[in-house]
Amino acid sequence: MMEKIKQELEKGGAVVLPTETVYGLFAKALDEKAVDHVYQLKRRPRDKALNLNVASLADILNFSKNQPPYLQQLVEKFLPGPLTIILKANDKVPDWVNSDLTTVGFRMPNYPVTLELIREFGPLIGPSANISGQASGVTFKEILKDFDQEVLGVEDDAYLTGQDSTILDLSGSKARILRQGAVTKEDILAKIPVIPFEEV
Repeated sequence: MMEKIKQELEKGGAVVLPTETVYGLFAKALDEKAVDHVYQLKRRPRDKALNLNVASLADILNFSKNQPPYLQQLVEKFLPGPLTIILKANDKVPDWVNSDLTTVGFRMPNYPVTLELIREFGPLIGPSANISGQASGVTFKEILKDFDQEVLGVEDDAYLTGQDSTILDLSGSKARILRQGAVTKEDILAKIPVIPFEEV
């Protein structure tokens, strides 16, 4: 099955892979046709940007700019894991990924097979494996039904928590949590107390 999944990614297709939260619909981020295919499958609005799924701090640095001084600590303490980090995008991030925004989100999913594929194929997009606007897919059978077709992927329902990742915006002078997920502000400050959070 892994060989078929790799072949599908290589030719610009999309595959369903687990993360530590929900299933994602993964495809090569730097391949415009592959990204278009995911937008069509999900029926996702084109102005809704996608994250880059990466495998290392070096990958994050390669596609971002104006990084805060505590970024390395944050990556070492929380990634791979259920945390999405938003940074200023540099000119290596294609418009079809971040929808002409000045920022881009980074995700490092904590699932061995998924990380291995990211390392092999470079950055992947991996939005939740569901039709846009519907609940995130947490069982492989639900996902097959959603897309009304045979989707290649790795089935491992037991691994998923079903809870979305926390989205942490570091693109401004102060950190902001845009979506509360598994990682809390308190979790972050307990390990890296120097991070300045915006008052709410």
